[in-house]
Amino acid sequence: MRSSSARGLQPNVLGTFDTIVMAIAGSAPAYSIAATTAVLVASVGLAGPAALLYCAIPMFGIVLAFSRLGRIDINAGASYSWVSRTLHPFLGFLSGWALVVSATIFMVAGSLPAGAMTLALFDPALAENAFLATAVGAAWFLAMLLVVLGGARLTVRAQVLMSGVELAILLLFIVAALLHNGAAAAFDWSWLGFSHFDGASGFASGALVATFYYWGWDVTSNLSEETRNSRRTAGLAALVGVGVVFLLFEAFTIAVNVILTAEDIKAGSANVLGVLGEAIWPGAGGKLLVVAVLLSTVATLETTLIQVTRSLFAMGRDHSMPAALGTVHRRWNTPWVAIAVVGAVALAMFVASTALGSVGEVLSAAVAAIGLQIAFYYGLAGIAAVVAYRKTLLASVRDFVLGGLWPLFGALFMLWIFFEALTEMSWASIGIGIGGLAAGVVPMILYWRRGSSYYRPARLEASRALEAQESYANSASRHPDYADKSMATDF
Repeated sequence: MRSSSARGLQPNVLGTFDTIVMAIAGSAPAYSIAATTAVLVASVGLAGPAALLYCAIPMFGIVLAFSRLGRIDINAGASYSWVSRTLHPFLGFLSGWALVVSATIFMVAGSLPAGAMTLALFDPALAENAFLATAVGAAWFLAMLLVVLGGARLTVRAQVLMSGVELAILLLFIVAALLHNGAAAAFDWSWLGFSHFDGASGFASGALVATFYYWGWDVTSNLSEETRNSRRTAGLAALVGVGVVFLLFEAFTIAVNVILTAEDIKAGSANVLGVLGEAIWPGAGGKLLVVAVLLSTVATLETTLIQVTRSLFAMGRDHSMPAALGTVHRRWNTPWVAIAVVGAVALAMFVASTALGSVGEVLSAAVAAIGLQIAFYYGLAGIAAVVAYRKTLLASVRDFVLGGLWPLFGALFMLWIFFEALTEMSWASIGIGIGGLAAGVVPMILYWRRGSSYYRPARLEASRALEAQESYANSASRHPDYADKSMATDF
């Protein structure tokens, strides 16, 4: 439980527009397309648009689950807290640990393209030099680390600037792609069907990669303690954000299928958007899309840092991890110890990544591994939402569909692709994904044996949350000053 005397994060910093920007930036449209298209094509070929479409449907179920759970419990730990208090603390810890591990791996998988894209602006040949890309990527990572340390207000200002320019460039190239004459293949509606998948395991592999595309929108939940009216805002922003990036992902994946050959995509690897831009607008097009990818990558490094550090902050606050992680900086109101720890671990991984090969090889192994961990904690959150609202699911058709059926479908889909994709993944990806998840058992057992109060289950239910919200509303109407305080409530 949270101490009333402990210093917390700064409340009411972010508004609705700010939170929508964070949701879009978290999913990183330009970065996801650039870094993951080659992996998606290698997995499912021309079925890339279908994989993104059929993953979006259950993904919206997970968004609904996060939205509804966020109404019950405003907590920077998000799925870690919700799963702990709805299902079981052990599952909650593993849920939070999955996010921590996947986000930390992403510090390398995300920073390498940032370094590669920066080098490509000067000399495309330099972009494939893993050592130089790692060094420049590490510099970008450190810059974002300092921005996140500076507080939520500084973070969102940087996001509005970076994401605004990125989206403007992407929209420009969507129009340009529609007007482009040359084509490697004519558009076919079968790209949105099932015929190009190699059985159920092939579909699962494509869906797992697609999950990585969407991942990141849930940063809105990790920022809930710093958001105004977050019971409503965090969920709404996530829905809008996923809707926007879904349209962008589909548009660009179809454009890649139409304009580039499989050889072009493979050769482009992590710079596939640069290759697409050059094909659409020779000369300036490639560099413009490289700029968009660079901005997107840096932006999503920032949101991922927020996710992992807020999760570690919540775990430290609950004493399920070292209590120092729950320490907040007196001036900036940020979890500075968690930020420092993540920074140190990520920099060590940058050094290790130079031995793994080219940028493309590092990304291919990392994307699949991260996808496993994302599917795991998204699936648990979906089940937690159904359990938390189980007493209200039959109140109306809307409650049944939006609160039960859709989140449950999303959860089962995520857990299915988690197990099904294991049969198609490389041993390197399985080792990173499952090994990283299994490593969480060590600190979990350590703090359980120390007798942390976190491991005493506390049921989280929608009915109790509604009573708390009604109590809050009544108090706010009688005492206006009370309404300005944080609405976070322990149940």
